[in-house]
Formats: sequence, structure tokens, C-alpha cells
Amino acid sequence: MDVLDLARLQFALTGSLHFLFVVLTLGLAPLVAIMHTRYARTGTTLDERMTRFWGQIYVTNYALGIVTGIVMEFQFGLSWSGLTHYAGDVFGAPLAMETLIAFFLESTFLGLWIFGWHRLPKWLHVATIWLVTLTAYASAFWIMVANSFLQHPAGAVRDGEVLRLDDFGALLTNPSLSMALPHVLSAGLTVGGFVVMGASAYHLFRRTPDRELFSRSLRMGIWTSFVGTMMVVGFGFAQFGPVTSVQPDKFADRPLAAFGLGFMIFLGHILQLVALLLVVVVRWAPRWRFLHPLILMVTPLPFAAAILGWIAREEGRQPWMIWERLKVADALTPGLTEAQITLSFAGFVGVLTLLAVADYLLISRIIRRGPDQIALGEKPAPAPALTF
Repeated sequence: MDVLDLARLQFALTGSLHFLFVVLTLGLAPLVAIMHTRYARTGTTLDERMTRFWGQIYVTNYALGIVTGIVMEFQFGLSWSGLTHYAGDVFGAPLAMETLIAFFLESTFLGLWIFGWHRLPKWLHVATIWLVTLTAYASAFWIMVANSFLQHPAGAVRDGEVLRLDDFGALLTNPSLSMALPHVLSAGLTVGGFVVMGASAYHLFRRTPDRELFSRSLRMGIWTSFVGTMMVVGFGFAQFGPVTSVQPDKFADRPLAAFGLGFMIFLGHILQLVALLLVVVVRWAPRWRFLHPLILMVTPLPFAAAILGWIAREEGRQPWMIWERLKVADALTPGLTEAQITLSFAGFVGVLTLLAVADYLLISRIIRRGPDQIALGEKPAPAPALTF
């Protein structure tokens, strides 16, 4: 492969790996917030343990996901300086907003939630996890604003050899954004719901002592997956109008984009059918052990569907980096050699792969150990008495 193909493959792999963390974060954040709100209202030990257990999984995924985001930032500067030179004044603004929200606001509120157990007033502590959720969604909004600009450069005018922001309102009301953002957010709910279902089914099948906790979690996962799949399919089809109005041949001339779209739609309908069947039997699902291995088998499918959707959206834009304004070849860093891109490819993809494996192993370990060995929210040991 030449330099351009290596750079494209590097971005595709690192972007896909990073997106796995993102969709799980978007899906788990509101569920943990709902659990914590219920705990603040009831004060029961069951609700506390449920919040801490799923909160530990959320924090683990978020912490490693932040590192993958930093790798993505490095990649832009190294491989795609042509893009930043040509459209940095427009494209860089939403990316900067996302960085401020994700690395400062969201991280700050999450830190307050993590260390606020047994320290902050009850409802103030609940507010911090809801603020984490809101800032996570705001972060997704700004990322989709940036991506939608690449799909349809609304609000920008050419000024010599660069693009300048001309209409900020047009940037925020981009037709490529309107249905894509809720589609991504509902994909997150689908992923979060299926992960909660899968982990709960694992424990229920093994007949672990915490049956009530995982029965409630399973039912919550089923309802979340049902809502998520209905929304993700609905908003997915709703995108065809806005997308084809600005990119008429998006799926006609790019076989990989068409394949990604078709397979994503197929998986989306499978997940929708599974969620619909489970919501019909939601009352009995915790007791029907034959369902639990089946739930475990379908748990990875929402992740696969999310990646296929990303491939369809990005591959369908080729050969343009910014639709009909800047080609991918012109967005590449000038003078980038094959040796340099090969070295960065090995480094970036290797680091993100290790992080993805570590995330899977850590979360699997938390799930296997169950809610009795959770560090999050653990009551501090009393200080030793002073003796003289």
C-alpha cells in the first residue's frame, strides 16, 4: 500500500477502536445516572450496590477511552495537516469545544462523582453524574458537528486557499447532522442496554447469589435495548433524505460503503427483533435460563453494527475529505513518507488495540467478580484512634 492508503487504513482502525469506547460510554452514562437517582430516592442497599457495580464498569471504560481520544488527536496533527491548513478555522472549532467539554467539564464532574461518595450531599452527588451524562452527550454533539461539516461543508466560504467560517448557525443546523446525532446517541443506548443485559444474563445463568440485583439489571437492559433499537433504526432510515440531498451517490459508487450500510441494517433489524421479543417476556426473562446464553451470544452485535455504520458514513464520502471541497489525497500531510506512516501505524494501532483488550479484560473481570468487590463508593476505613 502507498502512503495514502496506509494513512486511511490507520485512521479507519484507530477511529473504529476509539468508537467502541465512545458508544459504551454514551450508553452506560444515563443508566448509571438513573440507578443513582433511584438509590438517592430509596436509600436501599440493593440500589447502592447496583449503582456502584455498573458505575465501576462505566468509569473503567471512560478512563481508557480518554487515552484513545488523545491518540486520535495526535493522528490529526501527524497525518492530516492538509486538512487543518485548509479548514482548521472551521473544522477546529467544534473539535476544540469537544476537547474542552470532554477533558475538562466531563472529567471534572466524573471526578466529583467518583470521590464524592460519602462526602457530598446526597442530591448534589446525584447531580454530578447527571452532569457527566449531559457533558458526554454535548461532547458527542460537537464531534458530530465536526464530522457533519466534512460530509456537507455548511456555513463555510472559500477565502483564498482556505475555508473560513461564515455562518455559525448553518454549521449547527447542518442537514447532515440533524438525524445523525440522535442516531449515534440511540446506538449508544443500544450498546449500553445489551452490555447490561449480557452481564446480567451471565450471572443469572450461573445462579450467583445476587439474583435480585441482576434480575433488575436485566430488565433495565431489556427496556433500554428496546428503546435504543427502535430509535436507532428509525433515525437511521430518517437520515437517507438529508444525506442523499447533499451526497446523491453516497452508497451507489462505493462498494464498501454499500456493504457496511447493508450489513448494518441487517444487524439493526436482528437487534430490534431480539429486543422486541425480550421486552414481551421481560417479566419472566430473569427466570428463563435458556434465554441467558442467547443474550450473551448477541451482546457483541451492537458494537459490530456501530462500526459498520461508521464505515458506511465515512467510506461513502470518498474520495473527498470535505465533500466537493478537499480530496483525501490533498488533506494528507505533505512530505509524509512510507516509513513514517508505517511507524505511526504500528504505534497508534498497537496502543489502541492494547487499550481495547485491556478494557475488555478489566470489564470482564469486574463482571465476573460481581458487586461485592467494587472499589467505587467504598466507605473509607475509620481513622485509627490516637494514643499517647
